[in-house]
Amino acid sequence: MRHSVNRPPTPDVRDDDEEPAKEPTLQEILTIKLIESGEKERLMELLRERLIDSGWKDEMKALCRALVKEKGRNNVTVDDLIHVITPKARASIPDSVKAELLQRIRNFLVSAAI
Repeated sequence: MRHSVNRPPTPDVRDDDEEPAKEPTLQEILTIKLIESGEKERLMELLRERLIDSGWKDEMKALCRALVKEKGRNNVTVDDLIHVITPKARASIPDSVKAELLQRIRNFLVSAAI
């Protein structure tokens, strides 16, 4: 499949010698529908707003600064930060934000009749 920033993945043209294309999974279908409708971008913007409003972004920034200060500016890479911060970041997303996004996705599923 070819991927693009501005449109959903489109299947490659296949030769008759190749295996038949497999059916897309429910997750793949949902992802395509979210992108096509523009709902994915709206959900991402909502997530950004909620994380900023909850103080989560500032908390993650402080964790990154503390890690850089602890290891030394020249001894830490972006990959190091990502490796250390990602589990903490995911675990610290407020439950209210998760619940709101999940409800919005459920509403989308109902309205899109997936």
